[in-house]
Amino acid sequence: MDIQIQNPSKHPDWDASLLGQNNHSFFHTSAWAKVLEKTYRFKPVYFVVYDGNRLVTLMPMMEVHSLLTGKRGVSLPFTDLCPPYAPARKDLLLAQLRAIEYGKAHKWRYIEWRDNEHIDPAISPWESFYVHDIDLDRTETDIFDSLSDSNRRNINKAIREGVSVRFDRTQEALNEFYRLNLATRKRHGLPPQPLNFFKNMYEFIIFKDCGVIASAYYRGRVVASSVFFHFGRAAVFKYGASDIRYHHLRPNNLLMWETCISYARRGFLSMNLGRTEPQNEGLLRYKRAWGAKERVIKYHRYDISRNAYVLKHSGGSGLFPKIFSRIPVSIARIIGRLAYRHVG
Repeated sequence: MDIQIQNPSKHPDWDASLLGQNNHSFFHTSAWAKVLEKTYRFKPVYFVVYDGNRLVTLMPMMEVHSLLTGKRGVSLPFTDLCPPYAPARKDLLLAQLRAIEYGKAHKWRYIEWRDNEHIDPAISPWESFYVHDIDLDRTETDIFDSLSDSNRRNINKAIREGVSVRFDRTQEALNEFYRLNLATRKRHGLPPQPLNFFKNMYEFIIFKDCGVIASAYYRGRVVASSVFFHFGRAAVFKYGASDIRYHHLRPNNLLMWETCISYARRGFLSMNLGRTEPQNEGLLRYKRAWGAKERVIKYHRYDISRNAYVLKHSGGSGLFPKIFSRIPVSIARIIGRLAYRHVG
């Protein structure tokens, strides 16, 4: 099997090749590769096999090169799930061996695969998460009826209170999202992503009609905003932000509902809600309220020097979220701009 190494950004027909397969997602696209490469200087190392002009095997990978955290391969950084695909399991195993061989030659510390189903289920994962997918291939009535009672009440309340939803691909909509994102990340005790990341996201994704910014308005003010990506017939909820002072109006519920219906009317089949940590009961409750299909995804980390999969150490400190929730946004922005390329 002729396994090649390619950079999607250098192939103008890359996305068209993806559409010939049934296993593609937005995160396999050249647009996402461009955002990660340009923002964080990650090096795309995609292991691929062609059958004529058809892209039949794909194992996406980015080389993260950091003086602080070392050099490694990640499939893919800042991406909830980006599974490789191939006609048969043996082809994925060959691509995996090729990736390990490449990693050894380029002095990677480890490789991390995200939702890699070909790995032996007996091997313990590095981390596990829940993911949720809403089926949009139904009538609007069926979709609404599948929601939890509380979710339907929240949507109706937002409508009664006068909340409305708009879909935009404008710079103004991005600016409003970024404003809310700064406050939301602070509330959650996380440094905000660098502004340059969102500028590149706008240039390569939103502006190219591969995504949309949905904004919830109340009395002329944006009180919640979310970023969605799409490719083929599948949509992805990627980022959400909101003004906590207006949470009682339930703008997030209406925003998600209106976006799902908008995509359903355009012929999309699914909406992925991203990953959720098993211990985040509040977020799990929210996503389950959408009648979404739930499954577990596993991340596996392979230590190249030891030739073995490794387990994540248990424990961890809740100190950092407490710190970031208290420091000024201006300082958190600087930290985010400097730190994110080292933690991909």
